[in-house]
Amino acid sequence: MQVTIDDTPATAPNVHRAPRRRRRLAAVLALVIALCAAGIGLYLNERNTREQTRELAIPSAPDWIELDVTAQDVDATAQQLTLYVTPVPHGRFAAGPDSQAFARPVEITLAGAPKVTIRAAEGETAASQPVQVGMYDGTKTDYPFDRYRMEAAFGATSAGAAVPVGLVFTDTDPFFVVRPQATTGTTGTVALDAKITRSRSTFILSWFMIAAMWALALAVLGAAEVLYRKREGLVWPSLGWMAASLFALIGMRNAAPGSPPIGSLMDYVAFFWAEGIIAASLACTAWCGIRTEHRLLREREAGGEGA
Repeated sequence: MQVTIDDTPATAPNVHRAPRRRRRLAAVLALVIALCAAGIGLYLNERNTREQTRELAIPSAPDWIELDVTAQDVDATAQQLTLYVTPVPHGRFAAGPDSQAFARPVEITLAGAPKVTIRAAEGETAASQPVQVGMYDGTKTDYPFDRYRMEAAFGATSAGAAVPVGLVFTDTDPFFVVRPQATTGTTGTVALDAKITRSRSTFILSWFMIAAMWALALAVLGAAEVLYRKREGLVWPSLGWMAASLFALIGMRNAAPGSPPIGSLMDYVAFFWAEGIIAASLACTAWCGIRTEHRLLREREAGGEGA
């Protein structure tokens, strides 16, 4: 009888696992770096396209009034946009070559909703004035896809004579993007027409919340299905997690940027469904657990009586 001895050295399992672990770690690090780089790129793109000063209308006349208009607050509930208007004189209306003081009184009118008058006194520098302008053609419950329009007309007079007006626009609201267009009239007035939409960061966070609501609801539904098939009793940690998820979604929904009203598009797409799925899963899991606990209790009582 011939015995064959295999003297091949055994391969250590850890020898092959170490390179795989390093490759996985390198892949995870590469993915994290790529996601961070993509986020930085999106941020820089939005920063470069937001809060930019745009010269919408600059008259060719040497004597004119510059209006520095800053959009700072969009109130979708009140359908109003707050504009801060700062008049700056040029030419013979300025007290000096580089002075922002007015050499003569000027009256600036803004025809929006309602009409507003800003007066600049002689020898004084005009302060920034907040102006409420009405918005239209938008519904707040379309959140986060709601969009609005705004129209306003700017004009200026001095001693009863029309003065050419120039418009410099800046958008600083972090939750909305204002895309303005200006048209110059024959008398030197400027008509401002702007489209107002949610910012990109608001879109991203809203979609993340929608995805998170569905993911959490489906996770609770899957856990409830597993507990039902295993005929588990009252598993208190699972029930506590489901109940916590039910109320956590309410807090997350209320933290949505821009404070959307209840009944918004986001609610019908994700929130209402997620709350319903979690509540139903919690109730079914508790009911099945109660039935299982009662059955086990009856079996114990029957076993005790038999003994």
